Order: sequence, then structure tokens, then C-alpha cells
Amino acid sequence: MAPMNSAPLLLRQSLPPISSPIETLKPKTPLPVHNSTLGARTPAYSPCYIRVCTGKTTRGSGSGRRSRRNPDDYHATLTALNSKGRFPRKSLGQHYMLDSEINDELTAAADVGEGDVVLEIGPGTGSLTNTLISAGAVVLAIEKDSHMATLVSERFAQTDRLKVLNEDFVKCHIHSHMSSLLGSIEPSGPNSRLAKVVANIPFNISTDVVKQLLPMGDIFSEVVLLLQEEAALRLVEPSLRTSEYRPISIFVNFFSDPEFIMKVPRTKFFPQPNVDAAVVKFKLKQPVDYPPVSSTKSFFSMVNSAFNGKRKMLRRSLQHICTPMEIENALGTVGRPATSRPEELSTDDFVKLHNLITKQ
Repeated sequence: MAPMNSAPLLLRQSLPPISSPIETLKPKTPLPVHNSTLGARTPAYSPCYIRVCTGKTTRGSGSGRRSRRNPDDYHATLTALNSKGRFPRKSLGQHYMLDSEINDELTAAADVGEGDVVLEIGPGTGSLTNTLISAGAVVLAIEKDSHMATLVSERFAQTDRLKVLNEDFVKCHIHSHMSSLLGSIEPSGPNSRLAKVVANIPFNISTDVVKQLLPMGDIFSEVVLLLQEEAALRLVEPSLRTSEYRPISIFVNFFSDPEFIMKVPRTKFFPQPNVDAAVVKFKLKQPVDYPPVSSTKSFFSMVNSAFNGKRKMLRRSLQHICTPMEIENALGTVGRPATSRPEELSTDDFVKLHNLITKQ
């Protein structure tokens, strides 16, 4: 293992060349640019938070006025990594965005504005965080990498619009954290009690993130994610009778209305991944708008059982629920043939089938 003091040199050697000198800009707004020197660490108010807001924030107040942000592009991102001697960690799926215009597109897709509360997963160097705060949002950023959590906390040490939680997103109690944050902010309108999610997430946890967030329509109004393009298409545009049609397809449509926003070339990231990415928006349904099933747990248990034997007819894969004859009769009521397989049923078909064969 190379000594720590050689890290910056090694990182410079591994990064793409910078074609022109980096211009140092004098800050014109309260939002700081990346600083190459490590300042004093801000004391945390709890063991989990690197930095927290102080006092009660009012949405739309003058103290949180939208400000012009410094460009957060290729140079800024590479400089931030180089200044701390950090290497992107493959185990954490770290791919840093090098184009601030993509961050603008993510923010616009969620229609982030003054006073919105936004959850960001994996802020990294803070490039998307910068865009969100500049749009007027209060941001809760969850970062698993303690070094990057410190970096982004120090970068925005002068604003009270950011909380950084140094924790693994898939293991944290996000509902509790968001409820607490929303409760600490004075509402400015009828929909101000719902937050938004805007994130460039590691590709290797995309399914976990989707499964955790989409059922939270009582907390979030929309979820905008930058995902691997193949995964994005599978979640948003799955076709019946194809191998891409899976239980996650039923899950997404049960809890949300998904929309494919745009493709993002792999060249926009460092390190460059092997695949292109895409921006996807999930408009979350309120619990009262979910398809009518007696139990969501029972419903998805049935769906998973159906797809466990994907090439099996439903009258066989679901016979642990009721008899094959009852399943055939239920399929007929739904308008499907008795020989139907799971990839042939839509979300609505599965809902009707569940309500017909599940014992009350």
C-alpha cells in the first residue's frame, strides 16, 4: 500500500488531463467553492450528523434566498478529489458527475424550488448538492464514505441549508430522519409537508433504493434518480411477455407513476462506467391511491411466488394459495386464459387475481 502522502500524486496520474489552468474565482455568494485546505471540523450535534442546521428553518425566508452558484464542473470535481487525495472506491460504486448541466436537469426534473426539502443519496464532492441548495432547497445528504461526508460538510459549512448524515442509506431509518427534518421546518404551503428525492446513486444499490423509497408516498412527492440506463428502462418501460418484466416492474407501478427523462452518456462520469446512465422520475402515489388490495404484504408475496416459477403456469406456481381450479376460474374472471404465465399479467391483472384467490 502506498504511503498516504503519495495519494494526491497518484490521483493526478489517474485522472483525465486538464486542458487549461483552473481559474480561481472569488466567491460572490454564501455558497463556498471547493477549498484545498482542511479547515477545523465543525462539531456535530449528534453522533450521526457531520453538520446540522441550527435553529428552525422557515421555507421561503429571506435568510435562505436563492443565490447564484459557482459552476461545479470537470475542473471543480477533479480538484476536490485531488485536494483530499481521494480515490473513487469501486466497492461503493462511486462515479462522480463531471457535468453541472446534468445536475441542473436532475433538479429541474424534480421541480426543486425555494423552500423544498430534498433528500440526496451519495453527495460525493457536493456538485449536485450545490445545485439543489442554489435552487433554494434544504438538503439532507446521506453519505456512506466518511471522508466524502467530511468534504461535503466542510464545503457547505457556511450555509444552514444542509444536513449530512454519515451512514449507509440502505441501513438507515430514512423515514424517521425525514419526518424529523420536515417537522423542524415551518410549512409554507399545503404541499410543503412532502419532501423530494434527487440523487445520483451508485448503480449497485439502485434496486434497494427504489424498493425503500417508492412506498414512502406519505413523506415524498417524487423521486428523481440517475440510474444505469438498462435498469432505468427496465423500471419504466417493461414490456409484457419479455424477460425484462419482473416483480420490480409490478412494484414500481403499484407505488408510482414512472417517467424516463433523459439519457446520460457514460463520458459524463469519473471514473467512466462501462454503461450509459439515465434520469428517471417516479411520481409517488399517496397511500389512498394505491391499487385496492387487502394487504400489500400478501399481494407482493403472491407476485414473487408467481415469478419464482416464471415459465410455470400460474395455476401451478400459486397452488399453495388455493387449488388450480380456483386459480383458473379467477384468471377467467380477470379476462386471462387458464394457461397464463406471470409475464402475461399487468399490475391491474395481478391486483384483481390477488383479490379473487386470497383467503380473507
